[in-house]
Amino acid sequence: MDTEGVRLFVTAAEMLNISAAGRALGLAPAVASARLSKLEKQIGADLLHRSTRKVSLSLEGAEFLPYAKEMLAQEDAARAALGHGNEEVTGTLRFAASSTFAQRFVAPILPEFLARYPGVELELKLSDTQMHLIEGGYDLALRNYAIEDSSLRARKLADDTRILCASPDYLATHGNPETPDDLLKHQILTFMSGSAKKLVSAIGEAPCSFPPPGARRRVVCDDGASMRIATIAGVGISMNSYWSINDALDEGRLVRVLPSYEVDDESAIWLVYPKSNVLTAKVRVFIDFLVKKIGSSPALDASRLR
Repeated sequence: MDTEGVRLFVTAAEMLNISAAGRALGLAPAVASARLSKLEKQIGADLLHRSTRKVSLSLEGAEFLPYAKEMLAQEDAARAALGHGNEEVTGTLRFAASSTFAQRFVAPILPEFLARYPGVELELKLSDTQMHLIEGGYDLALRNYAIEDSSLRARKLADDTRILCASPDYLATHGNPETPDDLLKHQILTFMSGSAKKLVSAIGEAPCSFPPPGARRRVVCDDGASMRIATIAGVGISMNSYWSINDALDEGRLVRVLPSYEVDDESAIWLVYPKSNVLTAKVRVFIDFLVKKIGSSPALDASRLR
């Protein structure tokens, strides 16, 4: 298979413009179109839909894209092993992450990364709703739960300690729950796609869940920042990641609820990428950068709660 044709396809898929992709690779528009058509003929499928107004990925193109990127990564790794690699890191990196986490930890350090790697462009998909990494064509994603998908690889960025909390004003009005059963008397805030989490007691009391069966889910949302703001405003009791609320705890705007209970799951903050033998240089340097700049942040260290 013509790897230069594959490289053209990947570039065109990222830019959604065949002529622009050709120019980026030093090809005239007619040559780029012909080379892409040749690749599609080899594969036996249309990889891109063309019209007079736009270019878009076909279903077959979306399925082929992660494999095409892997082919190029393998070629680049082989050339590097022979001493022919290009030390300059270039290309567009598609990164999906929680908007709440990205606003606090990722966005502030982007200027340093972009200055260090001027040949890299970032395309950020920021949402607290989890994205499908491979089908979405993302190079890398940040996720804060236990990784179960066998088609993915992951590198741990940090622990993700979650705690129950409420505002002092809410607790002053509704009372501070002393046992898990007391939660049934309270207003609960939860994530729209979140399931009940098992809570275990550090002092030997029986395990329970949050929210408990029968609890009134007064507010259900899909955005962590809004969950935090609503909790501080006094809507009710919620479960939040420590990194999201540690400043509000320190300042007394939030109070920990049922502090003798901890969430019993394997959640952590992971950098996740499609399973492959090699990583492209742009993904590898971004992972290393995030681990170095964020992984040791005191805002992620919940050990002082214990």
